[in-house]
Amino acid sequence: MRLFGLIGQPLTHSFSANYFNQKFAKEGIVDCQYQLFPLSSINELPALLEKYPNLEGLNVTSPFKQQVLSYLSNHSIPPGLDACNCIRISNGKCEGFNTDWVGFEKSFLPLLQPKQQAALVLGQGGAARAVFFVLKKNGIPYSVVGRNNKPGVDLTYSQLTSADLQTHNIVINTTPLGTFPNITELPPLPYEAIGSSHVLYDLVYNPTETAFMKEGSRRGARVKNGADMLQIQAEESWKIWN
Repeated sequence: MRLFGLIGQPLTHSFSANYFNQKFAKEGIVDCQYQLFPLSSINELPALLEKYPNLEGLNVTSPFKQQVLSYLSNHSIPPGLDACNCIRISNGKCEGFNTDWVGFEKSFLPLLQPKQQAALVLGQGGAARAVFFVLKKNGIPYSVVGRNNKPGVDLTYSQLTSADLQTHNIVINTTPLGTFPNITELPPLPYEAIGSSHVLYDLVYNPTETAFMKEGSRRGARVKNGADMLQIQAEESWKIWN
């Protein structure tokens, strides 16, 4: 039996396990299983590989997308991305890939119109790396918003003004704020400055309409969640494993 899985913490509301197991059932793939492997530390990865010698591939989610890089024998991650969400395992060795950026690019770019010119990226974790990469690749300037002043953060939420929302009409949430069950949470933005020229993209996919998206919709913005980004990256992972 070929085995695949997901590492991260927590994995309670995993998209990947449901997606792949439904895929296997729908497509009549009977020799594959997909399991969840919650790890309290990335240091537990070698023991996981030893315990499951038939493990052929892993998806990687928060908080390990960057921490896992030191466990890779080699990788095919584009320069500057610095995050891994997909591992192919052969003879106990891990080869790293990033399919997040492909999923984000294919999901995000169709939303844009010529008037969309600059972005605010909320958060700077592993998921944000794919967003940074795609924005740079497509020549879209961006500023990073975080809770605290630290390297890589251009603005804190407390510094963010309505003027910033007027000069950045793309807002991308890469944080877990608003994820089920905490569905009333949302990034603290001056939402009154958002209008019909804005695009709000939320990497959160559960619920399908987050509080962040509702605030945008209420003001006429185009909004989208991260569901099809996840589906695209999952299919890209499947191609890599096969």
